[in-house]
Amino acid sequence: MTVKHLPPTVKQLLTLRSPHPKPTPSLPRLTAVLSSTFQDAKAKKAERGWLTLAMCTLLTANAPPTIGHLYRFATRDDLENANTRRGLAEALDKAALMRESALKSCIFVGVPRTILSLANLHETIEDDVRNGLRKTSVRYVGTVNTENVNEIVARGEALWTSIYEPHAVKLRNKLGSYHPDFIEFIIQAYGTVLSPLPGGDAVQGNLSRALGSIVGTACLRTEGNVGPQLTSHVFGLLKARDMPGLSEEDYWLASDEGTEWVVRTVDKILDVVKPELGDGAAQAKL
Repeated sequence: MTVKHLPPTVKQLLTLRSPHPKPTPSLPRLTAVLSSTFQDAKAKKAERGWLTLAMCTLLTANAPPTIGHLYRFATRDDLENANTRRGLAEALDKAALMRESALKSCIFVGVPRTILSLANLHETIEDDVRNGLRKTSVRYVGTVNTENVNEIVARGEALWTSIYEPHAVKLRNKLGSYHPDFIEFIIQAYGTVLSPLPGGDAVQGNLSRALGSIVGTACLRTEGNVGPQLTSHVFGLLKARDMPGLSEEDYWLASDEGTEWVVRTVDKILDVVKPELGDGAAQAKL
């Protein structure tokens, strides 16, 4: 028997307990904090880091309309005037970076919020940008065989070690003791989604090792109440400074100063989108 409709009582029940995303924060306030933090990032030559952390903060805060607002802010000279959008190449680059940041966010805060944010981004971008974004998966392995599975696992293992050393083996064993499939799932997710894709900058939207750690830091800082995991991924960002071939921006983002800037910048955006969490600044004036 096909089920076409929810029973009325179930339908009514699902309206309870806040099923919808958070109300959109004041857009003038959001614009103001995006403007001030972007200007700061620009002065530090950390614009890609800024766009990554802003995307992940807004996604985790679960206010999907803010994603489209961020895209318009990042690509237009005048938020309200579509004709002021800058060149197609810049818009494509920023849309691809936002889209990839959202994909990586699902590892930290789950699929539902990622879907809502990606949907809003997809609805906001212009037709020429939508048409210019890649349509085929670079993660699809085709026929599963030992070689391609081993490549994914090797990337996952390398990223795991890079983030968690000198505790990588101990932590792996600990998580595996909770459920034998759990750690294998994590390693495969790290290899498939979180690690930088082979091909570097030639792959549209590819995020560097440092930017991947900014995804984790921004998501977990925004999520709140997950201190051990946040600390691990902040360490992961700091350890990204040891990766070969770092860009000047990534090297600064992985420095002590850059990592502090990432956390404080997330907090500034959080003060607008999740003001109920805004108690950290008074306790962290170091």
